[in-house]
Amino acid sequence: MAWTRRTLGAALFSFGLLMGTGAADLSLLGVRAEAASLKELRIGYQKTGLPVIARQQQVIEKALAPEGVSVRWVEFSAGPPLVEALNAGSIDLGWTGDAPPIFGQAAGAAITYVAALPSNGAGEAVFVKPDSAIKSVAELKGHKIGVGKGTSAHNLLVAALEKAGVDFKDITPVYLSPPDAAAAFASDKIEAWAVWDPFFAVAETRYKVRVLATTDKTLDVKTYFLANRGFAAEHPQEIVTTLGALKQAAGWADSHRDKVAEALHEVTGVPLEAQTLAANRTQFGIEPITPAIIESQQATADRFFRLGLIPKKITVSEAVWTPPAGN
Repeated sequence: MAWTRRTLGAALFSFGLLMGTGAADLSLLGVRAEAASLKELRIGYQKTGLPVIARQQQVIEKALAPEGVSVRWVEFSAGPPLVEALNAGSIDLGWTGDAPPIFGQAAGAAITYVAALPSNGAGEAVFVKPDSAIKSVAELKGHKIGVGKGTSAHNLLVAALEKAGVDFKDITPVYLSPPDAAAAFASDKIEAWAVWDPFFAVAETRYKVRVLATTDKTLDVKTYFLANRGFAAEHPQEIVTTLGALKQAAGWADSHRDKVAEALHEVTGVPLEAQTLAANRTQFGIEPITPAIIESQQATADRFFRLGLIPKKITVSEAVWTPPAGN
């Protein structure tokens, strides 16, 4: 019955907000029926950040090997399709920015927050080409901006416009996955682009872009490690072990900054020059979900509801995982 509920939830969750985000092919990923013991942990990741380092270092694989658990990594271009896969039960854990879990919770996704990581910071921006007549966020009024709907960059764009006194209705958001937005930006079908590393870093190296706003100067937010809700209830110790391994990977990254870009490049195939830019401005770490973090995330959710970007008001704390006692 639990498997049936997940499958039904996946169908309900494939809603309009994910249009253009390039969801992973769930038929290829496969949905796992409930099992008493875990044999394979499936982790969703993107082309940058701590999960990539953890994969390169194989710290999670090593931590779970004594329990007979293997690890499968599933790549996504953005957070919304990763959240969709979590809801469907086709992955167990995954890392996204601040906005995707809010859109997911508003849609009834079976997800839970299990840990917080630093924000995308200086590695997430709204920018234009260097020859653009647009010199500031305020001047985006009336223009087309490429952004992934329900992504952390969506939140940055909303907040930057609000800070500049521009109504979100006064711009034309063009909802595209990062690869599609890259093509649109290259061909001038959009006039500005809001996105995170390594896509931002690739654009910087290719076009020498003019940055209008970055997350670190606009928002006080986190990124998040999420779990399928049923998985979190059934396998709490595996989550604790995984978080411990991620903490180990964060420690390695902070003490081996010279090797981080090479590690990111090795796993993702993104050009080394771009990954070097991304690595130099990435903060590594992992921490529990605190009341202050929940309050900040709630403020984002309330902003989205006020602007009509999510269909209902949500309570973020209702989607926060409680670790087992002693952890």
